[in-house]
Amino acid sequence: MKLPSIWLVTLLVFAGAVQAETVYVTDNLSLSLRSEANSQAGIVKSLASGTPLIVLKGSKAGFTHVRTENGLEGYIQNSHIKKELPAREQLDTANKLVKSLQAENLSLQAELKIVKDSITPGSSLEKSLAAERDRLSLELNELKAAAAGVVQLKNERDELQERVVNSERELQQLKLENQALKDSSEQDWFLYGGILVFFSVILGFILPKLGWRRKSRWDSF
Repeated sequence: MKLPSIWLVTLLVFAGAVQAETVYVTDNLSLSLRSEANSQAGIVKSLASGTPLIVLKGSKAGFTHVRTENGLEGYIQNSHIKKELPAREQLDTANKLVKSLQAENLSLQAELKIVKDSITPGSSLEKSLAAERDRLSLELNELKAAAAGVVQLKNERDELQERVVNSERELQQLKLENQALKDSSEQDWFLYGGILVFFSVILGFILPKLGWRRKSRWDSF
């Protein structure tokens, strides 16, 4: 057995022990999946190029134990499989992908044309969008006006609060001044009363003397 074949078998056995691995049949037109790991064993199925196979445990020298997507198990020569799709299959896949993308591109272009035609000036969609734009613009203006009104009300409220505070301060000041005037008035009345008493006392002393002098003067005549 050639050294590369041994290395490949060892690698495949190790990979199969870790997890199921998918390999593909090579570019040959048709290859045999055999019941045993030798070239003389019965053929389970003929495999076309690009057929995916799941690698199983129990591979033998020169052959790999695999299972098809339909559940058939067998052995295939290591030289007839590889981990990548054959070039022909890759090309077919790429061509299919290109065709799919081209079809999708044509579909998108058609949809774009429909959209462009639907929003041309004077179309129903264009009128609908214009009406919606005008409605949203009106709502925005109303919101701006409402916001301005709220700001104005807040300013007026702050101004009224300031007036109330100033009025309360003035009222308190007036109360203090009135109390001071009341106290001053009471003091004045007290002072006036004292002066009146003082004069009354003086008059009480003076008037009797004046009366006595007049009496004495009359007696002298």
